[in-house]
Amino acid sequence: MRRVQFIELHEQRWFPTSLRDDVTDAMQFGFNLLHAYAPIAPLLQSVIDSTGNRTNAQQSSAESIVDMCSGGGGPWLDLARQLRCRDGEENSAGLQIWLTDKYLNLEAFQSVSASSDHHITFYPEPVDAMKVPGALKGLRTMFTSFHHFSPEDACAILQNAVEAGESIGIFEATKRAPSTIGLMFAGILLLFLHTPRIRPFRWSRLLWTYLIPIIPLVLLFDGVVSCLRTYRPQELREMVEKLTSCQYQWEIGELATGRMPVTYLIGYPKA
Repeated sequence: MRRVQFIELHEQRWFPTSLRDDVTDAMQFGFNLLHAYAPIAPLLQSVIDSTGNRTNAQQSSAESIVDMCSGGGGPWLDLARQLRCRDGEENSAGLQIWLTDKYLNLEAFQSVSASSDHHITFYPEPVDAMKVPGALKGLRTMFTSFHHFSPEDACAILQNAVEAGESIGIFEATKRAPSTIGLMFAGILLLFLHTPRIRPFRWSRLLWTYLIPIIPLVLLFDGVVSCLRTYRPQELREMVEKLTSCQYQWEIGELATGRMPVTYLIGYPKA
């Protein structure tokens, strides 16, 4: 199945902000409901551990995570608990997670931050993943969002991390496969069942889900397009080969554990 570079409705500038927030909240709830990214916690921990032998300044940076294109907050409530708990004990010292996005869903960010006892916080200004502010240092992550970018822009995201000397982890639960596209239709049925449970609660979400089903239609359209836009491991390897620095260690593959396979790309400076 060939990759297509098509638009997703909710990422367009003309798309109403309130509806975009409802859509990203619903997407986030679905991924959390399925624990789609739970299997990648060991991969994230290995990146954090691999950077532990750098200079003291770098070690401080490695204890921060800068999540890009966070949408409704990313999978961080679950992942943060997994990363803080090792060998049955909580090790929360120094681990700070920053949520960022070009289109800020501040209400969702504030809710996630409060639920995490502020281990998770957010950057209050729009952040372009291709030009991350120098003040945001640490392991950069992206969940279910790398496919939004054209190959040229995707390479620019990786190159920006390399030039800043920061580690980066890309994770996609979507996939260019008929089976994954079929899951998008099943996900819409789950949306109708669970919409009243989505937080933060909004009456508008009930209106645009049950009375005028704009949210389900947008999610279905964007979900199918997401699958058709997702990069395969070989395409990610071709991107990495175009980067100007060779002083990075890259790991690319697919985790088949859990309910949904997760494609990943991880890069970090060589020791």
